[in-house]
Amino acid sequence: MSNLSHLPIDIAPHIKEALQNNGPVVALESTIITHGMEYPNNVNCALEVEECVRQGGGIPATIAIIQGRIKIGITKEEIDYLGKEGRKCKKCSRRDLAVCLVQKLNGSTTVAATMICAKYAGIKVFVTGGIGGVHRGAEQTFDISADLKELGSTQVAVICAGAKSILDIPKTLEYLETEGVPILGYKTDKFPEFFVSDSGFKTSSSIASDKECAEVIHMQFSRLNLQNGILITVPVPAEHEADGEKVKEAINQALKEHDELGITGPESTPFLLKRVNEITGGESSKSNIALIKNNAVTGGRIAKELSLIASKKD
Repeated sequence: MSNLSHLPIDIAPHIKEALQNNGPVVALESTIITHGMEYPNNVNCALEVEECVRQGGGIPATIAIIQGRIKIGITKEEIDYLGKEGRKCKKCSRRDLAVCLVQKLNGSTTVAATMICAKYAGIKVFVTGGIGGVHRGAEQTFDISADLKELGSTQVAVICAGAKSILDIPKTLEYLETEGVPILGYKTDKFPEFFVSDSGFKTSSSIASDKECAEVIHMQFSRLNLQNGILITVPVPAEHEADGEKVKEAINQALKEHDELGITGPESTPFLLKRVNEITGGESSKSNIALIKNNAVTGGRIAKELSLIASKKD
């Protein structure tokens, strides 16, 4: 962990101690708290995800911005505060961080912003639900998530259930390949599509165990010192997988409504996910929560293995 005295950043004491001792710290984003669900479901879900990280053997560090300070490892009270503030909080990607800090705002961190803050703190493992990507119709709109660029330039391993189903999966995978991002399938070579376990496309490699995942992270970051990230994709558990055809039909309907309403930019993804959930009668939301919890347990296990490797070799 480097000297951060020049930054408006506060690392919780137990997280700082763990990082100084190569502990199994796992970063968690905060957009799910402010923009993903309504209160108090958002708070309950965030706390449950933290507990899932602990079940896997990791130490959760939820990241957010509170009154112009980057917080690495927020308290239960701070999670509740953000949950009540909800959409009053600024949804921060890379472009928004400086403004949010200078104006002393409250902000939640997207995948891209969480990666940046995790890198500052020295956290190498980050768990989320699904990454952003290339939106359908991007050849006209140029709507491409900043998450992909961040994966190409920030040394953090992102554990997720693939890319959100509303996205253009082939173009998303092509972009990641161009950025040199390893796409590792966790015990599979099938690239998951958020609510469903198989998008019909392949990962760049398949990884057989938590230990092997940790070894790849250590090799890429600590030994090769490659600066890009790693994407580790974990399929949604079979018992929580949504009906693929129902989800596809819901996405097509949501996209049609999205275009008719003229929704663009940062509001696109929240609108589409909300409408898909409404059209599927809540089925997609149940899958969403289940896959995030599953990712968190997996992330805890991988971070634990990485901690053991780092302690032996560093």
